[in-house]
Amino acid sequence: MVVCGDDGLAHRLAAELRGVYEEQVTLVVPPSERTVRPPVVGRARAVSAALLDRVVSAAVNRAAAGGTAVAPVAPVAPGEPAGGQRTLEAVEATEAVLAEAGVERAAALALVYDDDETNIRAALTARRLNPRLRLVLRLYNRRLGQHIEELLDQAAALAAAADPGSGDAGRSGHPGYAGGDASTTVLSDADTAAPALVATAVVGTSKVVQMNGLLLQAVERPPSGPGEAGEPGRPTLALLSANGGDPAFADGSETSGDQGPLLLPDAAAVREAAATGRRGSVVLEQVAYSAGPTPPSRRGVGVRAPFASLFSRRLRWSLAGLVGCVFALAVALWLVTGIHPLGALYLTLLDLFAVNDPAIGASTARQILQLLSGLMGLLLLPVLLAAVLEALGTFRGAGSLRRPPRGLGGHVVLLGLGKIGTRVLVRLRELNIPVVCVEAGPEARGLAVARRLRVPVVLGDVTQEGVLEAAKIYRAHALLAVTSSDTTNLEAALYARSLRPDLRVVLRLYDDDFATAVYRTLRAAHPQALTRSRSVSHLAAPSFAGAMMGRQILGAIPVERRVLLFAALDVGGHAQLEGRTVGEAFRAGYWRVLALDAGARGAGGAGGQRGAGETGEAGASGLVWDLPDTYVLRAADRVVLAATRRGLAELVRRRRRGGSGG
Repeated sequence: MVVCGDDGLAHRLAAELRGVYEEQVTLVVPPSERTVRPPVVGRARAVSAALLDRVVSAAVNRAAAGGTAVAPVAPVAPGEPAGGQRTLEAVEATEAVLAEAGVERAAALALVYDDDETNIRAALTARRLNPRLRLVLRLYNRRLGQHIEELLDQAAALAAAADPGSGDAGRSGHPGYAGGDASTTVLSDADTAAPALVATAVVGTSKVVQMNGLLLQAVERPPSGPGEAGEPGRPTLALLSANGGDPAFADGSETSGDQGPLLLPDAAAVREAAATGRRGSVVLEQVAYSAGPTPPSRRGVGVRAPFASLFSRRLRWSLAGLVGCVFALAVALWLVTGIHPLGALYLTLLDLFAVNDPAIGASTARQILQLLSGLMGLLLLPVLLAAVLEALGTFRGAGSLRRPPRGLGGHVVLLGLGKIGTRVLVRLRELNIPVVCVEAGPEARGLAVARRLRVPVVLGDVTQEGVLEAAKIYRAHALLAVTSSDTTNLEAALYARSLRPDLRVVLRLYDDDFATAVYRTLRAAHPQALTRSRSVSHLAAPSFAGAMMGRQILGAIPVERRVLLFAALDVGGHAQLEGRTVGEAFRAGYWRVLALDAGARGAGGAGGQRGAGETGEAGASGLVWDLPDTYVLRAADRVVLAATRRGLAELVRRRRRGGSGG
């Protein structure tokens, strides 16, 4: 296995392949990575604690003195490499570097550079060197990723057709090589992490996995009362930590022990949790085909301003007052002169625009009304001029950034509009959640998206005084800090907590060790406020690793500090699935079959053995979920299953050994 990258995802992915799948890994990183702390578990707890201590002191001093202090982070040399890893240093994955890394003999290559163009260039080179190589690419651009995936798969198919026997020699003995699987998989860490960050920041948000037209939706349920039965017929994907009320130790990580979250629990564990009422649960609600994400707005839609935003509130009230005065004068004229009401309104308008004859010889009341109408006409001129100027300014500024409106409250303050922040912003707006963005760079990627979605943006350094206040942090529901700097995210969170001690805070941090340390410290300091810290590389690495092992990873959802994967696979070749019932195939803590793809090859003949809940469509067929435990899985079936990291690795290893053992 070869992994090429320039940030924390490359290190986390290499650690995942070594520690979970027991693979030999060649890691290609730039020379500058010597100054970056690789996010490997147990590597830098002391450094994380020191960094946290410095940033806490800096933020507290800034809150007290009103100044700005950013603690410098000393470079930390990486620790000794773990077993089974060879590290190469290269600025870019050129043809010579890929050849030295052994791409010609490798089973899979992951290109996880932060730049899309770098990944595409390296993928084209690698496909030329090894047409039968399994490729996993990290791309932010979804549409471009689909085209690149089709292009590389087509190139592999043409190479295989031209020389069917090429590439097998010297590689078929590799433990991860599965019969010349030259597939290309395009993934995005931003798409994987954004739903988790949004769900953490917003109470009641469902956990959603949406990929390749497939929709999986799960919901987090609070602990039931002792003896209360849970909702029947809904598969329980996980049980949450039993010590959820402990502010210092409820981190839900891999090291939480028996009190931590239980992924894919068996029926006995679910009954025990329901009896004690100490654990919440994550329950599957739906598995279906969907029409895909909401298509982006047409070009130019963001420039059209709604009518209500053409004029300010003060101007609208002024116009309404003038119109009311005109009608009042018309009514008064009708009462004084006794003419028809429409005639009275007409004469009032003539007086208003100074085009009527003077009321010489008329009654005193008529003359007074004419003078008042003229006065209203004078007042109307500046109001009309202001309306024209405001309308022109609104149309001109519809393509510019909006400022947070007065009276805004209950919103989410989003720090950072990079790749992750942009995806989070789109997800929040899909849920109709009000957002105020804070971004330091005027050329940030997400500013165009914020402008199109008409989301208020505050331009400024969040570590400067007054920036968070301009984002209405006092009345916000939650703070989502997803910039690329740990110190910026942490300092912003600490300063926001000094302003609002009960504020819900979600932080994106570089690695999971540091995220755990921050989580425990902030929970201990603010036990009454909800605090969550998330590592994007920790959330995304299992999906990339599963794709490198030849598994179609549909997505992942976080369960506290652990990750649950969803994958689609053919039953054939998996002895632990083939020929067994759904109940027999279920292995607690490892994997669980959730649905049968009735549109897959041969699956349409399931007939009367199907479950009761067929949803969605795939051509004439769809997904069958809520499968009965008595349904027998056949070799031709294709299933959607939930799996833990070690469960997915076990499926790979057992198939690698020819499917021996149950």
